[in-house]
Amino acid sequence: MFAANTLTGSKPEQYAQLLAQARALLHGESDRIANAANLSALVYHSLPELNWVGFYFFDGRELVVGPFQGLPACVRIPLDKGVCGAAASTRQTQRIADVHAFPGHIACDAASQSEVVVPLVRDGADGPDLIGVFDIDSPRTHRFDDEDQRGLEAIAQAYLESMT
Repeated sequence: MFAANTLTGSKPEQYAQLLAQARALLHGESDRIANAANLSALVYHSLPELNWVGFYFFDGRELVVGPFQGLPACVRIPLDKGVCGAAASTRQTQRIADVHAFPGHIACDAASQSEVVVPLVRDGADGPDLIGVFDIDSPRTHRFDDEDQRGLEAIAQAYLESMT
């Protein structure tokens, strides 16, 4: 159904293409595990200079690894630890140019040098519900910029919309 293809144009145009592919992949499917697995693969194989792409789901106490592409990962992350924990606890995207300069960084993959973590939050009956985080790592420092952050946040939003 989907084949690895090269994104073309400017970075915003590439993210628009990737978002369209993500929406097509998610269309008609609401299972969070299936969609997280497919999105992880899509992003991992579409964007350059990545070494880990995946999801951590909030179990009510901590983040637990979900579907991903890359080397084996930390299984559980407390909300007060690492870049993923910071994104989950603040409910704000964390874009870190050099993970080794981030206080409390958890080195699940020693090759990771920079990271973007997008919190997955949706409205619930009692206010915003934390679903988990969408985590993207690169083996290069300063890999991610504002355009990457916006593009990855849009993909995370498409994922959340698929769960309704």
